Amino acid sequence: MNDYRYDVEVLHLLVSPAHAYFGRAREGAADVPTADADHAELVAGKGIVGDRFFGKAAHMDAAVTVFAVEALEAIAAELDAGPFDPLLTRRNVVLRGVELAPLLGHGFTLESGGDVVTLKAGRPAHPCAWMDQMLAPGAHKAMRGRGGVRCQVVSGGLLHRGPAVLTSPVPLDPGKAGEANVLRPSRLP
Repeated sequence: MNDYRYDVEVLHLLVSPAHAYFGRAREGAADVPTADADHAELVAGKGIVGDRFFGKAAHMDAAVTVFAVEALEAIAAELDAGPFDPLLTRRNVVLRGVELAPLLGHGFTLESGGDVVTLKAGRPAHPCAWMDQMLAPGAHKAMRGRGGVRCQVVSGGLLHRGPAVLTSPVPLDPGKAGEANVLRPSRLP
C-alpha cells in the first residue's frame, strides 16, 4: 500500500470538559473552561483526555473532531465577515494545509512533535445552528459540508500544536483546502 504524506500545521487543540453550546443561542454560550492546549493526549477508543466526549459510549467512533481552517477562512470571505476565531467552531483539532472530506471511512495518522496518533474518519462533523450566533448570520448554512470530520482514535499518543505530517491512504487535494501556500504531497514508497 502506498500512502500520501502532507505537511500540515496543527493550529489549535481544543480540550473542553463540558458543552458550551446547548439550549437557545440567544441565551448565550455556557461559560465552560476550554483550553487551546499545546498538546493533547489521545487514548485509543476513548478520545482526548479531559474533553467532553472522552469515554462517552455514544461518541466512541466520533470522539475527536478535525477541521481545516481554510474552510473557516472561505466561509468568512463568503459572508464578508471575520476573521473568525477557529475555537468558536468547537472542533478539537484545527489543521492548516489539507482537505479532509476524502478521509471519510479511512484511517490516517498525524505525526507531530515526534509522536504519532492514528485516527479513523467516520462521519462528517456537521455544524450546529449556534454557528449563526457565534460566527456570523449565515455561518451555519455556509459551514454545511465543510465542518470537518468526526474521528475515532485508533492508536493514541500525544498530538502537538505546530508543524505536523498527515499520512493518508487516499490522495487529498491540498488546493481544495483553500490557500495557495498549501504544500503538495509526496508519495511514500
